[in-house]
Amino acid sequence: MAPPLVKKKSKKKTKKKTNNFKKHKQNVTTIVPVEPKTTEIDWWLSFCHKNSTAPGYNVPGDEEHGFKYFFRMSKTTFEYICSLVREDLISRPPSGLINIEGRLLSVEKQVAIALRRLASGESQVSVGASFGVGQSTVSQVTWRFIEALEERARHHLNWPDFDRIQQIKSGFEVSFGLPNCCGVIDATHILMTLPAVQTSDDWCDQEKNYSMLLQGIVDHEMRFIDIVTGLPGGMAFSRLLKCSSFFRLSEKGERLNGDDLSLGGGDVIREYVVGGYSYPLLPWLMTPYETNNGLSDSQSTFNHNHRDARLHAVKAFTLLKGSWKILSKVMWRPDKMKLPSIILTCCLLHNIIIDCGDTLDPDLALSDHHDSGYQEQRCKQVDPSGWTMRENLAKYFQHVMQLDVHD
Repeated sequence: MAPPLVKKKSKKKTKKKTNNFKKHKQNVTTIVPVEPKTTEIDWWLSFCHKNSTAPGYNVPGDEEHGFKYFFRMSKTTFEYICSLVREDLISRPPSGLINIEGRLLSVEKQVAIALRRLASGESQVSVGASFGVGQSTVSQVTWRFIEALEERARHHLNWPDFDRIQQIKSGFEVSFGLPNCCGVIDATHILMTLPAVQTSDDWCDQEKNYSMLLQGIVDHEMRFIDIVTGLPGGMAFSRLLKCSSFFRLSEKGERLNGDDLSLGGGDVIREYVVGGYSYPLLPWLMTPYETNNGLSDSQSTFNHNHRDARLHAVKAFTLLKGSWKILSKVMWRPDKMKLPSIILTCCLLHNIIIDCGDTLDPDLALSDHHDSGYQEQRCKQVDPSGWTMRENLAKYFQHVMQLDVHD
């Protein structure tokens, strides 16, 4: 670094005053008043007035259902989400997030903008127009919300503790007749377009679409208890499974390692999840029997109950992609490094609605399968211990059927 120039004393004082003035000026210009608490409800009144009669919308007449129509949740759940992200959204507000009066957008309006973008899947221009803000504001607000929720709401999506696992196992047995079952696994494609320079065979799936995969395990209440995403759509579901931490933990006995259910004679039913033909038959992952060789009554019963549980997961995925339509529409050139965070955020929102005692609107579910247009893949891998485990489940159903006959 060059040595400082020697200057006359009078000029040095002048420079010091100038620097103080600049410092003071910077402090003044960075202070932007936040919208007063009393006016934070105005964003909803303004938004509702502007959009409730817009073409293409069929908004319910009462305010409560109208709010849920646009944001997928009740006002109580909305307020809870605002409380989670409030500190992050006000601690470092960028100067661009101001309204036409020169005031910072309230936390509530920022959350509403982000939720509407995720729920509608509409363009940033369209969402911005509905709130009276610009495209760049929608972009900034949405991404800051995603970062904040990803950090503050992680506890809403994690593997259940012992007590919760007992509730889940009980729920699956009551609803689907599956003993010691801890969840259902499924996967779906998130479609996107990519610039020519980013296209590759990995991202091009079997239906010639560019896509990213989302694998999820769902509990008896349609809550996601484990997900993995970020991997290219050209990957088979069985390979996607093996790339997940869930697979590694289960193989090492650090997951699905609870108490066995004894059938007598040394036969046991351990903890497991169920999945479709796309997955391998493993000691802790039960797939259905192939039906082309004929099935016994107990095997047919297992397949029937197994199918009902799988449809439960299908419903959860159709609700996820139907409620948060950004996941069901073709994303235009998304940042593949950021897309996993968008997917995770939608899964977190799905769970938060359930955890808050709110309701998932069945009318929002996709009308077709969540992976409509994709044929089910077939995985032929059969682990001998998995085959034995499935036979033990068939024996369990045979025993249940015998008890029903005697009754």
